Amino acid sequence: MSQANKYRAQILLDPEQHQALAEIAAQRQQSISHLVREIVQAYLVGNDLDAQLQEELEAIETLAQLRLEIQAQRGTIHADLLADARAEREAELDERGTHTP
Repeated sequence: MSQANKYRAQILLDPEQHQALAEIAAQRQQSISHLVREIVQAYLVGNDLDAQLQEELEAIETLAQLRLEIQAQRGTIHADLLADARAEREAELDERGTHTP
């Protein structure tokens, strides 16, 4: 991004904050401004991920509520459908003589 596409912002730092940033910037051989832009970008990306996670958790909660509503309207199936399907398949294979446990 060129200088023309950047906005100037003035921030006030505590001396310890400035010193810490200056040391990190020197280690990375970059300016404090560049380092601060990287930190701000990382924060913004982190917030986007937090927002996405929150949306996903809300969607899961909505699905759980819908499941409860459906159960209240139609009742609960008290069977293990997967176990039943497996048992039926094993019985079918046993009848054919092709089942090997």
